[in-house]
Amino acid sequence: MQLVRFALVGGLVALAYVAGYLLLLALSVPQVLANGAAFLGAVGLQYIGQAGFTFRKKIADRAQALRFVVMIALGLVTATVVTGWVAPALSLSDWAAALAVAFVLPVQNYVFMTLWVFSKTQKTMGQPCDTYL
Repeated sequence: MQLVRFALVGGLVALAYVAGYLLLLALSVPQVLANGAAFLGAVGLQYIGQAGFTFRKKIADRAQALRFVVMIALGLVTATVVTGWVAPALSLSDWAAALAVAFVLPVQNYVFMTLWVFSKTQKTMGQPCDTYL
């Protein structure tokens, strides 16, 4: 059931990113700013959804949120390696590289979230509150 919730949140986050990005572009926001704002909004939504809905964790936990940010950064590293080095080395098209990232990142994120970010064994360093989704 947790995997289903993970996929549901992921799909909604992807839709929110696309909708936010296109809305900002329609409002004449420059592309770089539209992308950045839509991305940050999607990451925030992803944290809230995955913490509160998928993994049933407190949202206001600084240590957990920091682990989530590190996971996002590692995802960027993975996407960069796949699109910048692996795909060219295998003579893959840009489309195939993007598709590879779209399949690899959810698996990587689920593993990180399950084993580290929202792990039942993680000790919190901050002062979590009682805020759940």
